[in-house]
Amino acid sequence: MRPGSGNRAQCFAVLAMLAAPALALGAYGDAVHPIPNMFAPVSPPAEAIRQLSFLVSAIAAGIFLTVSGILFWCVWRYRARPGDDREPPQVYGSNPIEWSWTIVPVLIVLVLFLATWRTIDEIQASEPPPDSLHVTIIGHQWWWEIHYPDLGVVTANELHLPVSTADARRPTYLTLESADVIHSFWVPQLAGKMDVVPNRTNRLWVEPQVTGTFLGQCAEYCGTQHARMLLRVIVHEPDDFERWAAAQRAPAASDPSVAEGRAIFQRTACVNCHSLDGTIADGRFGPDLTHLMSRTTIGAGAALNTPENLRAWIEDPNTFKPGVLMPAMKLDDEQIDKLTAFLVTLK
Repeated sequence: MRPGSGNRAQCFAVLAMLAAPALALGAYGDAVHPIPNMFAPVSPPAEAIRQLSFLVSAIAAGIFLTVSGILFWCVWRYRARPGDDREPPQVYGSNPIEWSWTIVPVLIVLVLFLATWRTIDEIQASEPPPDSLHVTIIGHQWWWEIHYPDLGVVTANELHLPVSTADARRPTYLTLESADVIHSFWVPQLAGKMDVVPNRTNRLWVEPQVTGTFLGQCAEYCGTQHARMLLRVIVHEPDDFERWAAAQRAPAASDPSVAEGRAIFQRTACVNCHSLDGTIADGRFGPDLTHLMSRTTIGAGAALNTPENLRAWIEDPNTFKPGVLMPAMKLDDEQIDKLTAFLVTLK
């Protein structure tokens, strides 16, 4: 293997992992955006950050070109010539030069300070409109717990939002908390990064203005599987969002044909970590499973949520996500089949 080819293969693998589940989300929105792109914002906070980044880049480019131009001009103008051993003119104590390289940097810093202040104020000082949506997101190693307190909905790793239009604004205000270590919430096309810190509540708002699926992920190294702490944001038309919320509020499916799998779930350690409406399961260490099969991925984007992958995940989660905190349950094949058949009914 040539030097560097391993890194390229890893990059392609990560992109494939990001893109494949996203493509599978096509049914949720009008478009799928498999590559997070901060230069294609669809939300006012992300747009404000893009404008600031353009200003900073333009100023930095101007400084680079100016300094480089002066440097090359000096090199050319005062280059050594055959037979000319004279020393170039030396300049000491020039007031115009001293003032220029003092005032110009101060003005540049002042402009950047005021522009950054305005952007931060625009993003953080916004007050929620009366009909805004409120969502609480809790970071775990390595998945996202998502609560809609006003809707009575709990889910994981897939954030569903209504689209906002000029005639009907519907921004979403996010309350960000952590259950363990420092994470960072980042969906580049919706807003900038916001740290998720233990024993502290941070806030962020987004206002997606087009429907579709957008990808995000934890932007702070938080442990072994930080790279697979992915997040999908599905932006719906308002009516579609209400239908999704209504489906999530529905009781868990109860299919008598999978009663044995349900019994296996309730008598194993699954109930210690997961919650599931209508059962004794009330754990908080793992995702709520009430509507497990309504999600596109398992393991926070580690694999597509198919019956085959779900069975393999139960048999040994480390197959997809080495270092994941969920242990292999050491069930035999028959028990895994029955448990998988039960979980597949949770739509």
